[in-house]
Amino acid sequence: MRLPILAALLLILPALPARAETDPATLKAIEATAYDYVDGQLEGDAARVARALHPDLAKRAVRATPDKDEVLGLRRMSKDELVELTRQGVLKTPTEKWDRSVRVLDVTGNVAVARVETPWFVDYFHMGRFGDRWVIVNAMWQPKPRN
Repeated sequence: MRLPILAALLLILPALPARAETDPATLKAIEATAYDYVDGQLEGDAARVARALHPDLAKRAVRATPDKDEVLGLRRMSKDELVELTRQGVLKTPTEKWDRSVRVLDVTGNVAVARVETPWFVDYFHMGRFGDRWVIVNAMWQPKPRN
């Protein structure tokens, strides 16, 4: 059964259109927005974080144990809450301890998906381009286990 499926895929794949390359300036702009988000938090720079976020940001994390009135638990955070936590310095970290990365996973027109990783969490961003500016519209995050 697997062999016919593999053979069919090998016949179909060459017929699919090649994916257009994203221009380097677009990738740099997306990365810069993601670094504003993560570096702003690590610096405790609320203004830097705020400029990376859409006003209607939805930041969420799956909760292992939902509230009793939830079937599928989500931790929710708004732009204002995230900016205030940054202002309070919740993730402020000395520069020599920074270990973070940004990887753009996909870009199609005015939308992009990026992955940000630090020693404490992994975020997946849905980003949008508004004019010449990229901002984070949705963020789904997962804390890393503490050692």
